[in-house]
Amino acid sequence: MKRERLDVIIPIFNEDACIAPLIDRLLSFREKMTDLVDVAFIFVDDGSQDESFAILEEAARRFPFCKTIRFRRNFGHQMAITAGVDASDGDWAAVIDADLQDPPELLRDMLLMARNGGYEIVYGKRTSREGETAFKLITAKLFYRALSRLCDVDIPQDAGDFRLMRKEVVDALRLLPERHRFMRGLAPWLGFSSGAFEYRREPRCAGTTKYHLRKMIQLAITAILSFSVIPLRIATFVGGAAILIATCLGFWFLYRKLFSADVFIPGYASTVCIMLFMGGIQTSLLGVIGEYLAKIFEESKGRPIYLIKETRNLDASRANLNAFPRWRGYGQWMQETEMTIADSERKAA
Repeated sequence: MKRERLDVIIPIFNEDACIAPLIDRLLSFREKMTDLVDVAFIFVDDGSQDESFAILEEAARRFPFCKTIRFRRNFGHQMAITAGVDASDGDWAAVIDADLQDPPELLRDMLLMARNGGYEIVYGKRTSREGETAFKLITAKLFYRALSRLCDVDIPQDAGDFRLMRKEVVDALRLLPERHRFMRGLAPWLGFSSGAFEYRREPRCAGTTKYHLRKMIQLAITAILSFSVIPLRIATFVGGAAILIATCLGFWFLYRKLFSADVFIPGYASTVCIMLFMGGIQTSLLGVIGEYLAKIFEESKGRPIYLIKETRNLDASRANLNAFPRWRGYGQWMQETEMTIADSERKAA
């Protein structure tokens, strides 16, 4: 019987201080997994400007099971995970961060949990997060609570991108064409059976976080706009409420004019305040609608979601991921790719 293989996907962005201890931990982990599965590593360099890719290139030269993908520029963490998913052809795929906050050794227990429980996805649920600021902990908790109320999809709370997936899940993820991606929501949206694996998240092994406040806000906006239309419904409700209030005020002013001796109603300041308040509401609602329109505009361009500069140790069928047309479907793309490879082999023979 053919042994199963686990592909571990690791997005990298300016992590040269972490890569050496990361590779040591991964090699040790690989040796301990020989009784269960073969293990390969897919490093995706997201346009790093330090020595990250040089270190990865040396690892790929020494170990053929270390596969590397280098983006032409920084496309973002979620795109790096997507490229790793596209490149994976193992029976299982896992996603971990390069900073070792998600211990790779836990993948063994997660794999056993998936096999014994019949799960197709096992995601890591954080019971604690060492080394994180109080601000980040509070905002993350509030974000996941709000997201669970806004979205129809059951997105796990206190869970990141650390997860294990069967090949069927990976193949399904390849069919999703959107450019603005929130992988933590796309995986549960597919509907595969999933289970939570609780663990304690460790502090970074070195360096500083690359997910600053601006990127966290962008990810939160992408998550909400990708999985919920409730902000648009709130905009409609607020607009209707503003019309109702304005109508009631109009009738009240008319009543005062007809049945009160106080014909000239004083209150220039209050009038200006109301006008500014209503103008602020209208501008905010237009901003919400504009965010949705901006996402539609970006999606309508049909541009590739990432571009690859070079790869190492990838199979021939996945060496040119730039040619991956997501909107045509993974199956058709693979069929055309295999035909091209077979045709090239015949010509070479």
